[in-house]
Amino acid sequence: MRELDRVDRKIVDLLQKEGRLSMTELAQRVGLSATPCTERVRRLEREGVITGYHARVDPRALGRPLLVFVELKLSAKSNDTFDRVKKELAYVPEVMECHLVSGDFDYLIKARIAEMGDYRRLLGNILLKLPSAAESRSYVVMEEVKESLYLPPEP
Repeated sequence: MRELDRVDRKIVDLLQKEGRLSMTELAQRVGLSATPCTERVRRLEREGVITGYHARVDPRALGRPLLVFVELKLSAKSNDTFDRVKKELAYVPEVMECHLVSGDFDYLIKARIAEMGDYRRLLGNILLKLPSAAESRSYVVMEEVKESLYLPPEP
């Protein structure tokens, strides 16, 4: 991936904050005309710098007010096991994020659920379906202090 210049970084910054800006407005704010600005945005999309656009939705509006984190430890570790875990968790709709991590456990899972009964079922399914699932630790979020997808454009 090539290095981003000042204008690219400004475009990325503005689109992270206001993803629905028109190309005309974006161009004005970065100091370009619409055509070169549009070409830059398309290049940033093609190169995978901009990976998509989305609407942020309040989880309570969709009936999923509870946020839980699960630490999952496997009893056996191999590339095949990691691939199977990745494949299984990709299709669990409550799982919003899953990360293979270093440390005392193997995976950190972030899930959104409606109620504690759903969490019990989710955890049961994860432990039953996943190969070598040995141990889990759970954390139910009492208050969300900060959640952001924004990345500052300067390193």
